[in-house]
Amino acid sequence: MGWSRGVGWILDHVVYRTTVTGRENVPVSGPVIFAANHISYLDGPVLFGAAPRKMHILVKQEMFKGFLGFVLRASGQLPVDRTGDRGVLHLSKEILDAGRCIGILPEGTRGGGTADAINNGVAWLALNSQAVVVPVAILGTRTGADHLDSLPRPGRRFHVYFGPAIGVGRQDGESGRVSMDRAAAEIRAALAGTVQQAIERSGQALPDSVPDALPQAERTATTTAVAGTPADDHLRKVQ
Repeated sequence: MGWSRGVGWILDHVVYRTTVTGRENVPVSGPVIFAANHISYLDGPVLFGAAPRKMHILVKQEMFKGFLGFVLRASGQLPVDRTGDRGVLHLSKEILDAGRCIGILPEGTRGGGTADAINNGVAWLALNSQAVVVPVAILGTRTGADHLDSLPRPGRRFHVYFGPAIGVGRQDGESGRVSMDRAAAEIRAALAGTVQQAIERSGQALPDSVPDALPQAERTATTTAVAGTPADDHLRKVQ
């Protein structure tokens, strides 16, 4: 992924102007899950270029077509079926178990970026690996009344803020579902708080528009993406 990180850096600092804060919050070694808010197509590439460590980012499988699909595969990104993909979760766990990093946009699809709701895939990974979760706020990749499909003009100012790492674990006596829901709530709160801190520090607001006009299939994917099916079954499979 070395060459692609260079491309990410060029995107962040040549094509656009990206201010990066909180790199010191990212552990220098060991497995890390980067959980970022999602407002634009550019969030993944911007995160990739801003992070101080290499990562494999989960990207919707619809993007893995043609030349773009070739680039995504060559740079180590992972296709995910947002209707519930167990395979990519287990592959991501293997990557984390090897001490590497995973990037995930747990809101499931582009939206307002407030992290009001996230899917449980990030919680499953955190519970079933030794990885910490670093919440990441990305601002500026879509602003004001920008359309969901729009790309910002070159030179726009972006802000990437890495919040403090958090750890989640199972508690004695909890069922798999309770553990999953609690972990997801903790991660959601950390991500939402990081987004709010980034807004206050940077003065950059989130976009005005929200994805009310998204097709039903994509709205459904927001809640099911990478979440799989019953948590107890997931937890049993990896124990």
